[in-house]
Amino acid sequence: MVEWFIGPYKVKAIIFSNVVELELPATVRIHLVVNVSQIKWYIDQVDGQRKEAPQPVVVEGEEEWEVENILNKRKVRGKDKFLVQWKGFTAEGDTWESQENLQNVGDVLREFEEEYSRDDKEVRQ
Repeated sequence: MVEWFIGPYKVKAIIFSNVVELELPATVRIHLVVNVSQIKWYIDQVDGQRKEAPQPVVVEGEEEWEVENILNKRKVRGKDKFLVQWKGFTAEGDTWESQENLQNVGDVLREFEEEYSRDDKEVRQ
């Protein structure tokens, strides 16, 4: 089972001993008040261990970064968007990208689609 986390976000208020209110941006569409079992402490990277962002590669005159993995898929206004993990970046660098922006990833996208469709079939059964 894969666990997904978003953040880090600040705790705005402690409601009860096991319930907190989070300070979230308007773009995050989850309930502001959550049980503490649903949150984890953020551990900042030590400055000496922080990775430097890799330099882009120029492909056909455009700067591109290497895709390490496709993590998720969702529909936005009828179009597929993919959560991309970029090689050499931390989780904070993951972005939602349209399929048009992923033309040069080939096998990574194909493998994700196969796994995603297999998981989708298992859920429907």
